[in-house]
Amino acid sequence: MQEVNVAQRVVAKKSSSELSRRLWKNKWIYVMLLPGILYFIVFKYIPMYGLIISFQNYKPFKGISGSEWVGFEHFQRLFTEPDFLNILSNTLILFVMNLLFYFPIPIILALMLNEVRGDLFKKVFQTIVYLPHFMSWVIIVSISFVMLTMDGGVINELITYFGWEKVNFLLAPEWFRPIYILQVIWREAGWGTIIYLAAIASIDPGLYEAARIDGAGRLRQVWHITLPAIRSVIIVLLILKIGAVLELGFEHVYLLLNSMNREVAEIIDTYVYTAGLKQGQFSYSAAIGLFKSFIGLVLVMIVNRIAKKMGEEGVY
Repeated sequence: MQEVNVAQRVVAKKSSSELSRRLWKNKWIYVMLLPGILYFIVFKYIPMYGLIISFQNYKPFKGISGSEWVGFEHFQRLFTEPDFLNILSNTLILFVMNLLFYFPIPIILALMLNEVRGDLFKKVFQTIVYLPHFMSWVIIVSISFVMLTMDGGVINELITYFGWEKVNFLLAPEWFRPIYILQVIWREAGWGTIIYLAAIASIDPGLYEAARIDGAGRLRQVWHITLPAIRSVIIVLLILKIGAVLELGFEHVYLLLNSMNREVAEIIDTYVYTAGLKQGQFSYSAAIGLFKSFIGLVLVMIVNRIAKKMGEEGVY
């Protein structure tokens, strides 16, 4: 028995020394990871403690420990709000539009850029499509306002030039969603191509050479080599996108929101601001945030399980 214990201690000591050696060998990698780890700890995990207030009638002057517990009262209020179904449907419609119209664009752009052989043109085009990502939504919406306004807007001036009547794009409810999705594509499509281009760059060039020898053209090479090679990346990003089903971004929608298009433009993020934070209902807004996070988590788990059953790697 004593010999077994000694052997176990020797194995444990050897494993510990091996771990220490590996940690020291890769120390600079862990140093590079440290800022990201600290960011998630400070801004993602520690604030989760505040979710307690979603089950309380939180009063700032009493604090979390002194506030009254109300259980699921705020969740019941959320689900019985007269406008809840309309707000939820607006959020889901914009998400589906993102999924159908925005999500494929970075893939198509990456495939097109991969086929460009002129390095100068390729770099210039990449710079042009990446640039909007570094602009804030305030700038993007402001540029759109200047182009779409009825008072001297470029688009309306062209419309009147061809003999048609001006269109009030900024106030008409039917134009809110097209403007929203076009702005998303304009700002984010170029930046989204980076991941797909990196995945394409890792494909073995020998596969393309063999395909050309067999007589495959460009389209067949894309369909039978490029797309299957980046399929796992597409699936992972799709899972993460679906996980953010109720996270459309407050700033963008809020800048487009006005009293005329509120019926189709009010989403959960803007509702949290107006009904929760703006009116000081901290517990209610926390309950909405917890609901959003729970829905996102469930969807990620479901879609990830489906992806694994289909033979993909998934997120975890």
